[in-house]
Amino acid sequence: MSILREHISLFLVPTPIGNLEDITLRALNILKSVDGILAEDTRTSGVLLKHYQIETRMHAFHAFNEHRFLEKIIERLKNGEKLAVITDAGTPGISDPGYLLVRECLKNGLQVECLPGPTAFVPALVNSGFACDSFIFDGFLPQKKGRQTAFKKMATEERTMIIYESPHRLIKALEQMKEFLGEERRVSVSRELTKIFEETITGTVAEVLAYFSSKTIKGEIVIVVEGNTTKGREDYE
Repeated sequence: MSILREHISLFLVPTPIGNLEDITLRALNILKSVDGILAEDTRTSGVLLKHYQIETRMHAFHAFNEHRFLEKIIERLKNGEKLAVITDAGTPGISDPGYLLVRECLKNGLQVECLPGPTAFVPALVNSGFACDSFIFDGFLPQKKGRQTAFKKMATEERTMIIYESPHRLIKALEQMKEFLGEERRVSVSRELTKIFEETITGTVAEVLAYFSSKTIKGEIVIVVEGNTTKGREDYE
């Protein structure tokens, strides 16, 4: 008996952000049962599939070819195939390919199901100790145009903020936070989540900047920024 629900055409399957044991049993069963897997990087995903002895055929589906293959994929789904989407790590569509395909599926009356599973910003947020009841996720900030504007907006935001950053731009990001948010604003930087060298460093911008300035920075980075806790008080003064 198939575990795939008859009316679902496309499955978005979260994959581990580091530790291969963080995948769910349901995710494994779906990856074994679908007709094909759309993978952001077939080499990276191949390690995961080989580890769990999954032989389902993979097809490359990433930011550089998703527009070109959308129509073909929709046609396959209309013909009755069931496909799964996976990315290098985490949940498809969260700063990764997946959004465009989901949108096209819905436009064509094809039903989509996203499984629950790993997303890097959730453990980083909880580990920070900052307010989790109201927060915003901005993904990757612009590298050039619009970057300063983004930091200026962050300076007045009262909710907890979460962004992704590459290792080689972490110091620059912290320096810009020091400039626009002030050196006393509290931040939390998580890297290598779920991996052997996982660490989370929390403190003022000045403290966290000093810590990473003396380190060789590797791994995926999640920055959590405490909201502007003084703004509300200033409005009443």
